[in-house]
Amino acid sequence: LDVLAIFPIPPSAKVSIGDPRPLQGRRKGYIEFIRRALAALSKSEGRTMFALNFTNEVNFMAQLWKGRFKKELAKETNDFNSSIKFDSRMFEEDIKGSIAHATMLGATGIIDKSESDKIVDGLNGILDDIKSGKLAIDMSAEDIHTFVEGELTARLGQTGKRLHTARSRNDQVALDIRMVLKKEIDEISEKIKGLIEVLCNKAEENKSVIMPGYTHLQRAQPITFGHHLMAYASMLLRDLDRLSDVKRRMNVLPLGSGALAGTTYPLDREYTASLLNFDGPTLNSMDSVSDRDYLIELLSALSTIMMHLSRFCEEIILWNSNEYQFVDIDDSYSTGSSIMPQKKNPDIAELVRGKTGR
Repeated sequence: LDVLAIFPIPPSAKVSIGDPRPLQGRRKGYIEFIRRALAALSKSEGRTMFALNFTNEVNFMAQLWKGRFKKELAKETNDFNSSIKFDSRMFEEDIKGSIAHATMLGATGIIDKSESDKIVDGLNGILDDIKSGKLAIDMSAEDIHTFVEGELTARLGQTGKRLHTARSRNDQVALDIRMVLKKEIDEISEKIKGLIEVLCNKAEENKSVIMPGYTHLQRAQPITFGHHLMAYASMLLRDLDRLSDVKRRMNVLPLGSGALAGTTYPLDREYTASLLNFDGPTLNSMDSVSDRDYLIELLSALSTIMMHLSRFCEEIILWNSNEYQFVDIDDSYSTGSSIMPQKKNPDIAELVRGKTGR
């Protein structure tokens, strides 16, 4: 009823409960709709599902917010407002989040289970088609959420539109970002673990190799090469801990928060959280859709990782120089000079340092 109170009822709308009479006007149409719905419900046994039948729906999914607008969006406005160039990379997370949402809607009876199953099948089909290259993402769409729902509606008709029940793009975006970053954290963590393993192996091989330890670029005290390498292993272990800490805090489900004030539908957010491997739902809807703390924390953790890698690469650059001659970088990880053929440059280590500023 809240949704009907906000959006106008088109003159062509009819109640799909056997009453063919059109609804005229906005407020009068809304009141008449409620009266007819109540009359139908009073005659039925149990729960009656009814919906609006719309005609003249031109490009309904072009913008999910288009309800009260009469003019088409200017191309310049759409181009400036569009985020699909950035969020199209989240298509898999967006679809998987929608599958979980549709599953929950069907399990709770908010929409019919048969429609929920059709939506899930349709979303899986879209995901398969994008991955296989059969379906190309329309880069003129406003965002990936609009594209997916538009494609689903094109395939399923009215059933596809029910996916947006009890959901706003605000909590949907918050969900997609968390899902993407959780996956990225796992992938980065695995790579760091691999690097730590290499450092440990090299440290074991060189635990008796003596080298000078430096302070102020002056030779200070003798150490082993293995001990020096394990300093970086220790830094990376802290980096792993920071990434795990960030993931723990972001691993709560914002879906169900709506635009900012939740929804009156009887959602089962705990069930949705379990489907998407979250620890549980968020506690406050306003905080859920506005929280970006985890982005700042993750950027900080990633910056620290790059700082550690930059330190290590600077050591490699120095050790590889003719002045130090502590290590020799393999040819397959080096480059040369077009004018000075005697040179073997540690460009890979230098590029890692250069990328740290990004």
